[in-house]
Amino acid sequence: MAAQSTYVNERFGTVCTFPDEIFTDRQPEPENGDGQVWLSKDGASLTCSGILNVDEDTPKGFVADEKASKEPGYAVTYSKTGKNWAVLSGMKDGKIFYERRLFGRDGVIRTVWIDYPPALKSKYDPLVGAIAGSLKGQ
Repeated sequence: MAAQSTYVNERFGTVCTFPDEIFTDRQPEPENGDGQVWLSKDGASLTCSGILNVDEDTPKGFVADEKASKEPGYAVTYSKTGKNWAVLSGMKDGKIFYERRLFGRDGVIRTVWIDYPPALKSKYDPLVGAIAGSLKGQ
């Protein structure tokens, strides 16, 4: 089993676990303390963050909004929702992305976002499920 790192965000209690030999380059934490970004040497990125659900968004509403997005270079090709979660996948700016959001009863939306070059699909596809599945609130 590869070495795993678990990140816990102090502000929102967002928790993510990921292979730290892949996502080695930890970026500076943003001033608002909402999350963390790591980069890999081969062009992938991982974001683990939280936001306050000020609009009382729901998993279905979130997915509908994203699917309707007209943002250039952004296309949702897969989506799934549950009672308190949503998963999206697709393309953004030439990279494959996978996003999972948890809609907490505490009014926080916790997110894990992974993106990677399409050429690395066979490397990252097996990883995203486990990383996204590790997302939780404390």
